[in-house]
Amino acid sequence: MASAEQLKALLRSFVDRDDAQFLSIAMQVAAYEAKRGHGKLAEELKEMIDAAKSRRAGRELLGRDPTPISRPRGELAGLIAVSYPHDTLAMMVISESVRERLARIIREQRHFQRIREHGLSPRRRILLTGPPGTGKTLTASVLAGEMSLPLFLVRLEGLISKYLGETAAKLRLVFDAVRDTRGVYLFDEFDAIASKRGLPNEVGEIRRILNSFLQFIEHEESNSLVVAATNHPELLDHAVYRRFDDVIEYQLPNPAQIAAALRARMREFADKGMDWQSLGTEAGGLSYAEVARAADEAIKEAIIRDRSVVSQTELARALTERLAMRPTQILRST
Repeated sequence: MASAEQLKALLRSFVDRDDAQFLSIAMQVAAYEAKRGHGKLAEELKEMIDAAKSRRAGRELLGRDPTPISRPRGELAGLIAVSYPHDTLAMMVISESVRERLARIIREQRHFQRIREHGLSPRRRILLTGPPGTGKTLTASVLAGEMSLPLFLVRLEGLISKYLGETAAKLRLVFDAVRDTRGVYLFDEFDAIASKRGLPNEVGEIRRILNSFLQFIEHEESNSLVVAATNHPELLDHAVYRRFDDVIEYQLPNPAQIAAALRARMREFADKGMDWQSLGTEAGGLSYAEVARAADEAIKEAIIRDRSVVSQTELARALTERLAMRPTQILRST
């Protein structure tokens, strides 16, 4: 264990709010434990210290006062919306392959300083594709929450302009923010600015937007994480894909995943005799968002009727109603 002097120094630096000194002493403790042969403990301490340094660097880049970005002035005010999520990867019901890839991104981001010291770059440009309601937007929130970073939503309605060259100038403002303030920047409905060049209905300004985006992201060397999400990957220009470090495809949940999502959403409102497997099978074809909505509708109905639990019949009815709301062509494709 740490010596008495190290413990006192740790407490003193904590009271003084001296983060640098606190982390320096913590690293000394890790080195001391390594010398004593406590390799596993030393490695665990080092990982915790590295994660703390990464978060501290993010706070420094963000600044003590986040007002300039959280309440941006001028044109930037209409281009970026900010939030501070607390979502975690553990709360997501997703396939193991997607979970592993997201965990890898988080690991690399938490240790980005160590990676950069070796001349390498962590994954920081991520493209998410898949049907609506499968978790793409939530993923951006989870990445921000896991790394204690702000989530910046790029407002496409403010970005796209009918005036020649104006959109490229606005896009430059966004990437200046990406460079100056570390965070997770989400370009939702990405196909609106990255559709294939040469399409029959293409307008010149959209082509210029795409060219500008490709140039900006190609030369972007910040510590921020740029996340683009689209429901229509088939519309994306082929040149877009090679600009991203990772492309993650989301699928509609299978019955087991639907059952897990329902169980997590219903919580204490679920009847003890609920057959989750049966419900998951009945709800096949729904997205995670639709499953969550159906569960919420069943819970609201129970609250209105002054009941503490939802029966399987009531939950099944809510799921059936949600299925009936889906367009016929979507149901056929699933």
